[in-house]
Amino acid sequence: MATINPYINFNGNAEEAFIFYKSVFGGEFTKITRFKDLFPVAENEANKIFYIALPIGKNILIANDVPESMGRVNENENRSKISISAESKEEADRLFNGLSAGGKVEMPIADSPWGSYFGMFRDKYGIEWTVEFKPTEADS
Repeated sequence: MATINPYINFNGNAEEAFIFYKSVFGGEFTKITRFKDLFPVAENEANKIFYIALPIGKNILIANDVPESMGRVNENENRSKISISAESKEEADRLFNGLSAGGKVEMPIADSPWGSYFGMFRDKYGIEWTVEFKPTEADS
């Protein structure tokens, strides 16, 4: 089965965002590459992230900073969301509350009309997330 690994572009704050994500999900970065590690760049771009990866379960959250010379990423127009499927209601609450801290909740986490426990928000870095727990009959 294929896996899907979200890849996010940031405007110079990828490392800050990923330290925050690591504080919520746990784990360790598998790789951090800075622009200066690959080729000569302007001093203001040297420490920006070329590639960062954080394993989350069987998936990997990946990101980079977009060099200023390529223009800014419109972080409020991502038009996509990162969807998390939690293994319990408690895990869903922990992830929702942790990741939405300092952000904007668009739909508070609660039992949904379609039968799952669901919430949606934009984190403090402008990234959109959904958190869902789908109970099985065994969970009822």
